[in-house]
Formats: sequence, C-alpha cells, structure tokens
Amino acid sequence: MATEFDYIIVGSGASGAVVANRLSAVDGRSVLLLEAGGPDTRQNIQDPGGFVQLWGSDVDWKLQTEPQPAMAGRSITINQGKVLGGSTSINAMMYVRGNPRNFDTWKAMGADGWSYKEVLPYFKKSEDFEGGASDYHGAGGPLSVRVCPDDVMRSEHFLNGAVELGFDGPRWDYNGARQENGAGFLQFHITKTGTRANSGVAFLAPIADRKNLTIELGAEAEKLILEGTRVVGVQYRQNGQLKTARAGREVIVSAGAFLSPKLLMLSGIGPADHLKSVGVPVVADLPGVGQNLQDHLQVPVVFASTLNLPNTMLLTGNILFAKMRNGQSDAAPDLQLNFTPSVPAPLKPILPFPSASIFLPILVQPFSVGDVTLRSSNPQDAPKINPNYLSSQADVDVLVKAVKLVRDIAGTKAFSPSNGGELFPGPDADLTNHVRTQASTLWHPAGTCKIGHDRMSVVDPQLRVHGLQGIRVADASVMPTVPSGNTVAGCFMVGEKAADMILNG
Repeated sequence: MATEFDYIIVGSGASGAVVANRLSAVDGRSVLLLEAGGPDTRQNIQDPGGFVQLWGSDVDWKLQTEPQPAMAGRSITINQGKVLGGSTSINAMMYVRGNPRNFDTWKAMGADGWSYKEVLPYFKKSEDFEGGASDYHGAGGPLSVRVCPDDVMRSEHFLNGAVELGFDGPRWDYNGARQENGAGFLQFHITKTGTRANSGVAFLAPIADRKNLTIELGAEAEKLILEGTRVVGVQYRQNGQLKTARAGREVIVSAGAFLSPKLLMLSGIGPADHLKSVGVPVVADLPGVGQNLQDHLQVPVVFASTLNLPNTMLLTGNILFAKMRNGQSDAAPDLQLNFTPSVPAPLKPILPFPSASIFLPILVQPFSVGDVTLRSSNPQDAPKINPNYLSSQADVDVLVKAVKLVRDIAGTKAFSPSNGGELFPGPDADLTNHVRTQASTLWHPAGTCKIGHDRMSVVDPQLRVHGLQGIRVADASVMPTVPSGNTVAGCFMVGEKAADMILNG
C-alpha cells in the first residue's frame, strides 16, 4: 500500500471516523485511517441488544483501573472498543449531548470557539433526527438518532412520577432548548431498521468506494514519528510487523481518553519526569498529558415490579436530569437518572432479579479527578489508569441524594401501580456504603488532553498539540470537563468541529 498520505487518523471511533469522512470528501486529499481492531461485522455489534456479550471479548481493550481506595479497594474494568467504530460498536447507543453550560464552561476555561452556541451547529451537522430538523436538531446527516425505539422500555409510571415531583415532562427533549429538571425518553444512535448506528455504519460504510481513503484494520499505533518538533508520521504494528506511514499535512490522534495520551507519551510528549522514569526520551514537556481524567459513575437501585413486562431490548430508555448539590443554581446538572421498567434482555443472564425495575443514578459532574500514565515504555503494556473515583466526598453525597430521589419517585402515586418494593440496596441499607461498594463506571473517560492555554492544557482551541506542528488530538480526551451526559454525542461533535478546522484553518 501507499505509505505517504496527506492525513493519518489514529482510531475509528466517534471522532476519528467523522474526521476520516469529512477529510476524504475533498478531492485530491489522501487519508489513512488506522484502527487497532478488526471489522465491525459480527452480529452482536449490529444487534442493539448484543453489546453486553462483547464486553471482555476480543473487540474490547478490557482496560483496568488501579485499585480505588474510595471504592472499597476495587479495580474497575472500563470496556473500550477495539474494533472498527471503537466504543461506538460496544456501547449502549445513548445519545446525550450534555448541558449547554458544559460547553460555555469550556469556553470560560480557555476553549475559545467551543461555547454551546458555537458547537451546536456541529451536533446538528451529524444528525439525522427522526423528529426532523429544528433549532436544536439536524436532519439528513449521516448519524441516525431515534427516540427510544423499544416500546417495552417506555415507562409512563416513571415519567409521570417525575412530573408529580415537579420535573418537566413527560416528553422532555433533553437535547433541545433546556436539559435540566426534565424527564423524557432517551435518544439513541440506532438506524431506522433497528440496527446499531456505530461510527463505521454512519460515517465509513457509505464512503467505502472513495479511492483517497485507506482503512487499515489490525493496525495498532505505537509511536508518532517526529522530525524536530513536527510530527510527520505514525509507526504501527500490523500482523506482527512494524510499519510506518508518513503524513504530508497532519496526524490526527483519535484513540480515546486512555490511548491518545498513551500514544503521545510513548512518543516523548508528556510530563518530562514521568517519561524519564519509564525510559522514554522527552521530546516535548507537556505536564498535562494524561492528567485531568474524569469519568461518570453509576450506582444501581432495584425495585420489584408488579407488572409482568417482557424483557427490554435496550439497557434503558427513560431519563431525568437534576441538580443534587446545594448552591449550584448556575451549574449544569450533576445527576442523570436512567430508568428501566423491566430486566433488560442483555443483562438477564447476570442479574438475580427475574422481574424488576432498575433505576440507575449517574454522577455526571464529578469533582474527583485522576490520571493516565505509562506502565513502561513497551507499547504492548496497558496504560496505568487511576481515576481516583469518589475521592471527593461531594461525589458520594450526590449519589446518596440520588438514591433518596429514586425512593421519592417510587413513592409517587403515578409510580405506585408498578412498585413492588425496594430490593437493592434495601430500605435499611447504609447508602454511603452502598455507593462506595456498588458504584461503577459508565465508560465515559474524558479530559486527559484538554483544550486550553494554561500550563496543564495539551491542545489549543484548534486541537493542535502545544509546541508541536503537524498533530492534533480529536476525541473525548480534549474535553476540559466531562459533559453532563453520555460522551459519544460530544465525540461525534468534536470530530465534526476538528474536520472543519483542519479544512478551513
């Protein structure tokens, strides 16, 4: 194959696939997309209910955190897709942009051009929303977005219970004019025919015939090639062979919040003292690489159900946003509450409840911050991941309050027809202990190559790595703070904005 391209993109997830699509739309520009995993053809990827069986498989990086002292010493598995489409091929397909205040906060932190007003057009550009175009939604884009297509999942009891407590709803569009204090149906990136709309299906399959786009699978990037302070290519391993490809214009790293900083650090770009400690020669001392790691945590609350409902196809389908912290009137919601009225079919083999309603409080504005570092200079070694989950007591407090909110919703008149009583953690449980022993990741790592101008930022607002030329980062790692919602929508947006800046900058 050709070894020289205008652009090389590392990673085919939500951001990388978008960048590949948009850059290769320009005649005369050659694009190489490197993906460490294989094709996205297996049935459990295409089937919206098959993804749980993919966790821990060969299409999962199966990354593990260090033991977390504030979570009873547990090590948490953070599933990340190692396959065409990246984590969009193994996620639960929930499409949640986040709160407008999230993006305005980014701008206030130095991410010029990333306010909500400035990023909204890029959300809309990707979208083919089944409800049609509006001030807040796009139609005709590559990505199919649907409102909870699983009829069993739609719960009037939950939504009307939330309304009874004072939340707006029950048909609240959280991706519309206002996110907070509302309840409604979840939106998903699922095709009109009911299959998964991962980034491969949405952004790569339709352009498979483009002669200027080369996709290499099983190609794991190990190092960036530099000439002075300019990145000129990528060294990668494919079928046991070490290969190189050169980029005449730019390399775009879209490997995610763990593997993007890992690749930078393996290439000598990162905290100098840390790089020296693992034997990596320092090219650029950027202390923020791998720092600022943020993630969403979830904790389950289960009630018996008096309804004899069939199993649901999806994990959840009803959603509520709220603020649990006092004195946070101008802040984005810190709680996302998902609700499933019946045991999801994907989880049926591993749950001890044959019939139950599952509430899932999610901490979406964590105060706890961690880091990603190298275990060694060997590219085959997984990165060392320490999210410092629940190291801030304020995060524990939000989830404890969230369990109490769940109980309030379950106690409403509207919810009473389905309420068979609390099963887990149980009415007399120690809620702090429940949070610390049962909380787990929602698989939304972000922030490890953040946008900004301060000493700990890694990329500028155009996503160019500080102090270097020919390289950008475009994925969840550039987010200065994790948004209030599932990060995949934001990653599609980052890809759209990155491509626009590359082509027009």
